[in-house]
Amino acid sequence: MLARLNDWVTKGMLVAAATLAFLLCFLVVADVLGRDVFSRPVKGTKEMVEASIVIICFLQAAYAIRSGGMIRVDVFVSSLPPRGQAALALVGALFGLAFFGLVCWGSLEPAAHAWNANEFEGEGALRIPSWPARFVVVAGTALAAIQYLISAWQHLQAVRAGTYAPVGPTRAH
Repeated sequence: MLARLNDWVTKGMLVAAATLAFLLCFLVVADVLGRDVFSRPVKGTKEMVEASIVIICFLQAAYAIRSGGMIRVDVFVSSLPPRGQAALALVGALFGLAFFGLVCWGSLEPAAHAWNANEFEGEGALRIPSWPARFVVVAGTALAAIQYLISAWQHLQAVRAGTYAPVGPTRAH
């Protein structure tokens, strides 16, 4: 059940990230046209793009892990027997779980501070609240850690069974 819920949430976050990236394209084009044609750029474009890039990246993290899109070097691993491949995948998943878990834990206090202090990014033309990006980092890293936990469990089962089937884009759908 956790895997199914995680699947649904990661796909939703991927759609949100793609939608934000699509809308961001219109903002950048409007800013360039406004700057070059009318000598009036869209105010705050820099601040909105900065915040959006962080949000887009962390919204996609869990889906990238789930679909097998994270960087992996197969040259050494492919020479091992299936049980060895599964064991290395398990170790990698545990390291990923630890990394994203620590980033999530370390991001909680700055996100709460941004909310409580009403923290903003940017000066002058447009000031953007920083708490949405900070909470997306928390949510994105939490879901990435959960995805690595699910992957670790799957790899542990593969080690026990002596089989290994790498996660990839075709298996994730």
